[in-house]
Amino acid sequence: MTSFNPGTPDGHNASNHSAISPDGSAVPRQRYTVPARCGVAVRLAAGQQLTVINTHGTQVGDFWAFNADDPGEYMSMEHIHVDIGSIFPKAGERLITNRRRVLLQFEEDTSPGVHDTVIAACDTYRYQQLGCTEYHDNCTDNLRMALIAIGERAPGIPAPFNLWMNIPVAGDGKVDYLPTVSDPGDRVVFRAEMAAIAVISACPQDMSTINGPNGEIMDLALEVT
Repeated sequence: MTSFNPGTPDGHNASNHSAISPDGSAVPRQRYTVPARCGVAVRLAAGQQLTVINTHGTQVGDFWAFNADDPGEYMSMEHIHVDIGSIFPKAGERLITNRRRVLLQFEEDTSPGVHDTVIAACDTYRYQQLGCTEYHDNCTDNLRMALIAIGERAPGIPAPFNLWMNIPVAGDGKVDYLPTVSDPGDRVVFRAEMAAIAVISACPQDMSTINGPNGEIMDLALEVT
């Protein structure tokens, strides 16, 4: 039996070739595209800001961040839940790691603030459950490939911060999967509190309505300042 390697993709797409630079460093104030269905990794120095833009308004973006000096330390949704007392992070709050240190500060959000921290990143097994018999692009592999494209490997697959993903939670704990409520050009801004590697995946989920009722997958954009 082959041992599981969390950094090895189950398939491939253009994420292999979508790096913004060989090591993920960005030119300040230059806008970069996160291609539809793909992932992109970006390096941040402490104090730099990362802006992620929902170019078309309908697209969900799975978002991760890792300590650049030790990727085994990463932005952790379960630890953030405890730290902020909520499953819905808001602008002005800090985003901590699995070692309970502040990795990012959530600086700004021009959208209605509907994001998700409960749902796992889609992966090849999820699409098999949904009836796919061939490889389907997925956020887990986008994370893996985006990191490989800048010379890194995923040490694991943390739960993502699902930007603009609309997953209302009912009083009885049940969840629903609804389209985004953001508008074209809505953006979120994060400030790195330590050297970090962030990854954004333009979620390729086209078998539900989370990316709009037509399931049309669109690109996102990012800028570093």
